[in-house]
Amino acid sequence: MRTSVAELRSFNRFYTRQIGLLDEHLTSSPFSLAEARILYELANGTAETAAGLSRILGMDKAYLSRLLSRFRSRGLISSRISPEHAKHRILSLTEAGREAFAALDRDAVAQMEQLLMPLDAGSAKQLTGAMRQIRTILSDRAAVQERSFSLRPPRVGDLGFVVHRQAILYEREYGWDWTYEGLIAGIVERFISGFDPAKEQAWIADRGGRIAGSVFLMRGDDAETGKLRLLYVEPAARGLGLGSALVAACINRAREAGYRRLTLWTNDILVSARRIYEAAGFQLTAEERHRSFGNDLVGQTWQLELMQPAMAPVR
Repeated sequence: MRTSVAELRSFNRFYTRQIGLLDEHLTSSPFSLAEARILYELANGTAETAAGLSRILGMDKAYLSRLLSRFRSRGLISSRISPEHAKHRILSLTEAGREAFAALDRDAVAQMEQLLMPLDAGSAKQLTGAMRQIRTILSDRAAVQERSFSLRPPRVGDLGFVVHRQAILYEREYGWDWTYEGLIAGIVERFISGFDPAKEQAWIADRGGRIAGSVFLMRGDDAETGKLRLLYVEPAARGLGLGSALVAACINRAREAGYRRLTLWTNDILVSARRIYEAAGFQLTAEERHRSFGNDLVGQTWQLELMQPAMAPVR
């Protein structure tokens, strides 16, 4: 054990020196490592509150509060009262904050590229493989459990949250304006007001009591057609197979409901979602350019024939 501890400490000293963590600021930026991590989590949507940041980063709450106050004074973050809990404040980057993070991210990528540049392909692969192995070995049981999720019916307040989160995420990731929120709010309103339990259903993806995504099955334009609507996955839950699980649940329920086909409408810039649809067997049937949500987009209609055997249940 003593030898392992000494080797680990030696590696830490070596690596922190290699990537400049002993410098006061990262990559010649005005930000410390702690500040850069906060910007990263806010930019990627993995945490929205001070409590969430403290939990993810393992950071002292008083120290975090001082850093957030510094960001506010520099106009890098803004906050608003959470619609779910009046005592919580939702944090987000301002335009200046997003610009600061983009510059920091570019510098970090350039620094890593410079570190890897002297290595040949084999050495680079060996290095990244060793790093991956370190992460795997040091991952504790809680981290493994964090990857689990379940699908459940909506509870009171869930559908309003889905509208809120989709609008926020699509503005952050694609620059869509408030008119998109109007569209999805209308879809949810029609789902609620005309809900047919024999033909419609909604699923909420739940990770440790928090909403991580959703999808809706709704009636289509005729009795034999169902519609898959409002698929989304929280950034922190992506890469876990959650989107595929939601789509599979919708497809299986559509078959049970007696639909002969399932259709959906999306836009070509939603690349990750399109990959899930293609993997599930959907076929692209139509495309059209349109101006919506403050952007020039290419809308797509996808269709899945439901005559094949049901998909395996999600575990």
